[in-house]
Amino acid sequence: MRVVVTGAAGFIGSHLCESLLARDCDVVGLDNFITGSPDNLQTMWSAERFTFVKRNVTEYVHVDGPVDWVLHFASPASPLDYLELPIQTLKVGALGTHNALGLAKAKGARFLIASTSEVYGDPLVHPQREDYWGNVNPVGPRGVYDEAKRFAEAMTMAYHRVHRIDTRIVRIFNTFGPRMRLNDGRAIPAFMTQALTGAPLTVFGDGSQTRSFQYISDLVEGLWRLMERGTSEPVNIGNPHEMTLLELAKRIIRLAGSRSEIVFRPLPEDDPKVRQPDIERARTRLGWEPRVDTDEGLRLTLEYFRQQLGR
Repeated sequence: MRVVVTGAAGFIGSHLCESLLARDCDVVGLDNFITGSPDNLQTMWSAERFTFVKRNVTEYVHVDGPVDWVLHFASPASPLDYLELPIQTLKVGALGTHNALGLAKAKGARFLIASTSEVYGDPLVHPQREDYWGNVNPVGPRGVYDEAKRFAEAMTMAYHRVHRIDTRIVRIFNTFGPRMRLNDGRAIPAFMTQALTGAPLTVFGDGSQTRSFQYISDLVEGLWRLMERGTSEPVNIGNPHEMTLLELAKRIIRLAGSRSEIVFRPLPEDDPKVRQPDIERARTRLGWEPRVDTDEGLRLTLEYFRQQLGR
């Protein structure tokens, strides 16, 4: 099977490429390194089945030869990135998705769009099921990411209905693991960097807002099963174990053996108060649920951050 992965040098994209190669797929990775890094592809550069093309997918996308799958993962994904790159985020959600779908159509390939739990916005329904339409502020600062992904889902379904492309939509909930950037801006990288360097852990608001964190290997397994067994309907892939950000900060301090204190800062605009996936659709249709214990995943990720920081 020959698979094109956009955003191949990103945190999730690189793990996905690695997994596909391990399953004897030929992988063509596309990335322009706007937020991804060549370092994430170190284990793949010498692989015979891996080809890398430096490309901005908001421009025309062409790949020589047959293609069986197009997996569209290109996008800034952390608030730090999409608040600094709002126009690029919107363009990769709109033009990038259009170009990736065009490639799938030209090749007669199947297509998977990496969507996000952020399509639910600051939800009024808890936990979040795939049939919930969300509560998004389209003109707020976070709207550039939320609406880019909502548009990408709509574009994907339009190609499915009009051009009969076999499509998948995965709504990814908070995911963590090795290869996250130290300055990523999301909670786990921020807390780990602060804990390992002895800096205070910065918790926004009072820390009572909740998130649900899954380890990267669980996500990658869910993606494979979605490719194999899924339908065109959106599927949540995430860990239904919910915790507050204050609890997360305390866990990381304990696991890191850190003496860091916790400080509180004002809550960012439109920051979701709760986030928890309903994964019944993934359980029943894909036979999937997360397997990696949260603390075990945090330990593995802390070890990676220690190496990156030289601690």
